[in-house]
Amino acid sequence: MNLHEYQGKEILSSFGVRIQRGIVASNHKEAVDAAKQLTAETGTGWHVIKAQVHAGGRGKGGGVKLAKNLQEVESIANDIIGMMLITPQTSAEGKKVHQVLVAEDVYYPGDSEPEEYYMSVLLNRATGKNMIMYSTEGGMDIETVAEETPHLIFTEEIDPLLGIMPFQARKIAFNLGLSGVAFKEMTKFVTALYTAYIKSDSSMFEINPVLKTSDDKIMAVDAKVSLDENALYRHRDYAAMRDLREENPIEVEAKAAGLNYVDLDGNVGCMVNGAGLAMGTMDLIKESGGEPANFLDVGGTADAQRVETAFGIILKDPNVKAILVNIFGGIVRCDRVAQGVVDAYKNMGDKITVPIICRLQGTNAVEAKELIDNSGMEIISATEFQEAADKVSEVLG
Repeated sequence: MNLHEYQGKEILSSFGVRIQRGIVASNHKEAVDAAKQLTAETGTGWHVIKAQVHAGGRGKGGGVKLAKNLQEVESIANDIIGMMLITPQTSAEGKKVHQVLVAEDVYYPGDSEPEEYYMSVLLNRATGKNMIMYSTEGGMDIETVAEETPHLIFTEEIDPLLGIMPFQARKIAFNLGLSGVAFKEMTKFVTALYTAYIKSDSSMFEINPVLKTSDDKIMAVDAKVSLDENALYRHRDYAAMRDLREENPIEVEAKAAGLNYVDLDGNVGCMVNGAGLAMGTMDLIKESGGEPANFLDVGGTADAQRVETAFGIILKDPNVKAILVNIFGGIVRCDRVAQGVVDAYKNMGDKITVPIICRLQGTNAVEAKELIDNSGMEIISATEFQEAADKVSEVLG
């Protein structure tokens, strides 16, 4: 589950990570009030207005701007809120901005020049260890840094049983070229950041940039946080942070119906029971010359209501030219699934405008095929994997 910047910073701050302070606002008047409050609390004279969407590269799309007075705060917030923000990480249509974060200016003058760093915490699946990735090239796309100057990216692997050791935090600060007060501040920052990552059950923390201020404070100026949805039962306060406006509406509807659905860019809809079979079915579709339009796992039950709901969700995608139903009847009998498909087809009537290929294998597969073939419905039946692939290829032309 992805979070907005202000939400990620709330989590970081709760574990002792120093953050660039800010207040979220939903309209230009709230933004002005937030700016006044920040000035009273922090003394900041300038304010940074940041669009709150689930995407990086906001500055490149005009979603991050500096306001030097309250009039600019009002004007900039008014321009950003409601805009369709297009960044390298959004679709061509962009994402609508519903809120902005009014943040303090932390690039104030002082005894030294501010410095920006990149830092993220995530799982290295190849080694089974957590990893802190960091670089002196903060504020830039890490992909660009990796491609053009890979020697400037460092990694520190951490045994999850031991946690981060003091020497590892010191090593990170040293590799970033820090000394004195900034060195000590960075070791505290890294340790607190790793603690936040572990205790919040996150799958990724990305801070870009981590800032060394002109008076040697270390803080998170940005925060991109992704939580492990499987652990949300332990964090009901985090679960309440979900912003459904930022998520694919079809996926939200599927989740509410208890279906495991992921929207893709292809032309063949999939309805399958079991994640492994779903992955195999997607490969099957590609082998037949098509592209999967979705991942949809209906689970162990596939009655008429559930099948009808699944069909309705798949057909919301205008790119779908055919639907492949691929069910293995182990726990559920194939003839019951077949009856569910037939009943759903009858109930939906003219709503089904694309060919349906139905491959049922397992318990009572023969009876299921007979039921579909004798139903009078325009459903193409198959029993073998290759047969289903051939039928998909035929209907796609």
